[in-house]
Amino acid sequence: MKSSIHEALGRYVRFRIPTGSFLHAVLSNDLMEAMAKADEDNKDDIHEICRYIHNNLPMLCYGSSKKVRKWLAGRDKV
Repeated sequence: MKSSIHEALGRYVRFRIPTGSFLHAVLSNDLMEAMAKADEDNKDDIHEICRYIHNNLPMLCYGSSKKVRKWLAGRDKV
């Protein structure tokens, strides 16, 4: 996984800063959009990225577009 992905996820979780379109789609559980937005490195790393999110991020901040919207709006707390 690229360090830029790791850093973007860290900003998303700690400061509720929106990610780019690829990560937003991954966090929203939108596989078709994620693959459409992914560069070649992210296509190769998508399994690792998903595993990282599942194992390291609060469940409140990923899994659907609604969860992502609520997380970014600060309506869910860890």
